[in-house]
Amino acid sequence: MSFLLFIETATKNCSVALSHKGQCLGYLEASEAQFSHSEKLHQFILKLLESKGVSPKELSGVVVDKGPGSYTGLRIGVATAKGLCYALKIPLISLDSLEVLAASLPIDSQSYIIPMIDARRMEVYTAVFDAQKKRIKPIWAEILQPQSFEAFSDSNRCIIIGNAQEKAQTILKAQSIEYYPNCIEPSAKDMIALGTQKFNASVFEDLAYFEPFYLKEFYTTLPKNN
Repeated sequence: MSFLLFIETATKNCSVALSHKGQCLGYLEASEAQFSHSEKLHQFILKLLESKGVSPKELSGVVVDKGPGSYTGLRIGVATAKGLCYALKIPLISLDSLEVLAASLPIDSQSYIIPMIDARRMEVYTAVFDAQKKRIKPIWAEILQPQSFEAFSDSNRCIIIGNAQEKAQTILKAQSIEYYPNCIEPSAKDMIALGTQKFNASVFEDLAYFEPFYLKEFYTTLPKNN
């Protein structure tokens, strides 16, 4: 069968895709400021499968973005993916949101690729990939400063992608740094090649213990007692 379902909810983009033997059969997504994941994710999955004439029982695996990104979005995406895998007795594969963003860059150039996902205030979740989209610095949380990424921008051109570009442009102004506004949010369609590779190599998650990769703890403000 080799039908794989892809779920992407790390940012405000609620996105699903379906593949067969590594080829994209279709995808559905919606990016809304109010985050519509809880309303649309299940609808998108059912609509996509139905439109392609594929039954959930024909799925061979589910690939989900584990994060980092939106706490609520990741929780909804991972819970949905795990629920499907439990019910259908199929494996779960995970990717991180920075590698999905890097995979979305369509241009081929001898540049470092620096995907960024917006975090709090002037902070971003980021990583660094080489021109072949191989990770050369793992994910970390960076508070943006003018000297951020100098180790890379001083020696080569850097392309910054992701939904933190606007924030970064106010601080990172080196001539060697470029921005690619067409790559803003991770999409399920860009998970297909990476997810298929992991599926074929049987790199599966343990359903009992798998959790989203938040990178940082979730904080909320409790109401003050009057």
